[in-house]
Amino acid sequence: MSALRELYQEVILDHGKTPRNFGKPDSATCESNGHNPLCGDTVTIYLTVKDNIVEDVGFEGRGCAISIASASMMTEILRGKNVDEIRDMFERFHHLVTADEAACDGGFDGEDFEKLMVLSGVKEFPMRVKCATLAWHTMQAALKGNDQEVTTE
Repeated sequence: MSALRELYQEVILDHGKTPRNFGKPDSATCESNGHNPLCGDTVTIYLTVKDNIVEDVGFEGRGCAISIASASMMTEILRGKNVDEIRDMFERFHHLVTADEAACDGGFDGEDFEKLMVLSGVKEFPMRVKCATLAWHTMQAALKGNDQEVTTE
């Protein structure tokens, strides 16, 4: 199990140091800002949504490796997805990092979900759950057109 944990840590550190989709897409149609006052993480999520499909996605922000890695991994998965499907993904991810993953039905499976498994260990550290979920809550607010800052408190 320690080899798997080390691999998960390497993936998180890689995304934390070299985040994917960092920056604002030129065509962004919605955005939202998020803040975790407990540790100072900040994130802005940008989405280009057309015909209920996320065509492009990006983010900007600063924070701990878990926060940045979660945002980076999330942006890799969202492109090309239907907005309703993304809502299900949010629920499944939230269960992954807060509860027993096996207890959660629905959402998404397969390769996309497996990529996020590296973040499942944060449930052992409740203060880190907010770091992992900040980008996801902020993305939900962007999809809803909520222009108020998302906070984890």
